[in-house]
Parts: sequence; C-alpha cells; structure tokens
Amino acid sequence: MSQTTYRCVCGATLEYRQDLEKEVGGTYPTWLCRDCRTPVPGTIAERIRHQHPS
Repeated sequence: MSQTTYRCVCGATLEYRQDLEKEVGGTYPTWLCRDCRTPVPGTIAERIRHQHPS
C-alpha cells in the first residue's frame, strides 16, 4: 500500500497521525489539520492516521 499525503489549504503537508488533531463530538470523530484546524476529508484522515514515521 502506498503512503497517503494530503495538502491542507494552509499549505501544511499531512502525512502522519501526529499531523492530525481529533475533535470528538457526535457519532464520528472529525479529523483536523493540527496547524490550522481545518477539517480533513474522512477517508484521507483514516488512511493518514494509520501511518507511522519509520
């Protein structure tokens, strides 16, 4: 499986779980960019949160 990266609107490159912030509330968690707190699409966030730097 290839590594997933996402470019946030603030310019940050999200690659690892550390780049995301989890906002709890409602039925499902919302994943946000750690830098600007912009929501990250759910499918992308789920892939990124399982990646670990080696």
